[in-house]
Amino acid sequence: MSLQIRPLAADTWDGLNDLFDAGGDAKSCSCQFWRRPINGWGREAAAQNRAALRAQAEEPLPPGLVAFRDGVAVGWVAVAPRDGYPRLTRSRTIPQLPGDDVWAISCFVVRRTARGAGVAASLLDAAVAFAREHGAGVVEGYPVDTGGARLPAGSAYTGTRGMFDRSGFTEAAPTTSRPKPGMTRVVMRREP
Repeated sequence: MSLQIRPLAADTWDGLNDLFDAGGDAKSCSCQFWRRPINGWGREAAAQNRAALRAQAEEPLPPGLVAFRDGVAVGWVAVAPRDGYPRLTRSRTIPQLPGDDVWAISCFVVRRTARGAGVAASLLDAAVAFAREHGAGVVEGYPVDTGGARLPAGSAYTGTRGMFDRSGFTEAAPTTSRPKPGMTRVVMRREP
């Protein structure tokens, strides 16, 4: 069956919740890393992060998109106006490039059993379209430049440069963010 991508809302929450509970960093982070201050990552963080994402799902502008295959959530992409990510806007390792109505694609989660099937790439394209529909002037992401090497899934949560290249993004700036020795993140941009 084909992939169905829908905004996070009350009717897609249970699927996303199940996807995040399947394991990995998403189980504790719930895509709040860029939204919450560093001092908000104590012992209670996992429950607080999930509650924060649940509250965001109720807002008029969804915080991201959920991919379903055969009724099961297999992927997630966080996409929102860049100023909605306070930790990102204060980053010392990722430069803040100028622009009007900049949207950020900050995180991907793909169910282990769905990896390698193009879920993340489909979510990336859907995120660009979603941002365009909501007035984005520029869409940017912070993928890892792997140089062709394999990367553990936990280090690829922002996507890979190759995937962004194939989706029509171009490098806008280097960063000093290093998810793994010998690899860096880059700022990639695309007009929607």
